[in-house]
Amino acid sequence: MDKNKSTLKTIGIIGGMSWESTNKYIRIMNELVRRRLGGLNSAKIIAEYVNFSDIAALQQENRWEELSWTMIYKAQKLETARADCIIIATNTMHKVADAVQSFISIPLIHIVDETAKEIKKKNMKKVALLGTIVTMEGFYKDRLIEKYGIDVIIPPLHERSFIDRVIFEELCQGKFDRKSRIIINRFIEGLSNEGAQGIILGCTELPLLIKQQELNDQLGTVVPLFDTTTIHATAAIDFALEEKDTSTF
Repeated sequence: MDKNKSTLKTIGIIGGMSWESTNKYIRIMNELVRRRLGGLNSAKIIAEYVNFSDIAALQQENRWEELSWTMIYKAQKLETARADCIIIATNTMHKVADAVQSFISIPLIHIVDETAKEIKKKNMKKVALLGTIVTMEGFYKDRLIEKYGIDVIIPPLHERSFIDRVIFEELCQGKFDRKSRIIINRFIEGLSNEGAQGIILGCTELPLLIKQQELNDQLGTVVPLFDTTTIHATAAIDFALEEKDTSTF
């Protein structure tokens, strides 16, 4: 690729769930473009934000049809604005990703599929999934098992509830508590002892709290983390550049 000539496609991002993790997406995508193309290049991004308070309330009320139409509307606006692909900058809302894809003609880059590809690269057969309760208990695990044959385990109910509370009451509000980090790292240790070869951080806020080196230091061993934010953002740039960079971010 001629680094003096930009051939970037435009990425449409549905963000705001939460805006902290959306900011990380945008930073990663711009840094990747600068690394790959050099010079003054940056990512071509069109964003449609939602108010996460509204989205979270609908999730709590299990009003997924309304949530689906909200995501479809945002995706169609991005397509009309000439985006070449769509990414939904959150794990949980991929519960409605297939419905969104059916209403647009451009690709929706699915966070679960991209995560599965990374797990397959490492030849892992069994992983653990952390995220919101909706993510841990439903569609995400099912897609990994049924489409990719990856065995998925999740924490017990009281641990799932704790993680869900930390996500909504701390991380999505910009709070990063050391005690919460230590506790979740202990959950990861338990999942590793159950045979998980790696841990999916299946919430785009979790990588803001759980760090590979800190986890290694606390546990005294290496339990690989799959940072879904970085995986998803990287896949978007791979699409935008029509190339595949196998180096790690």
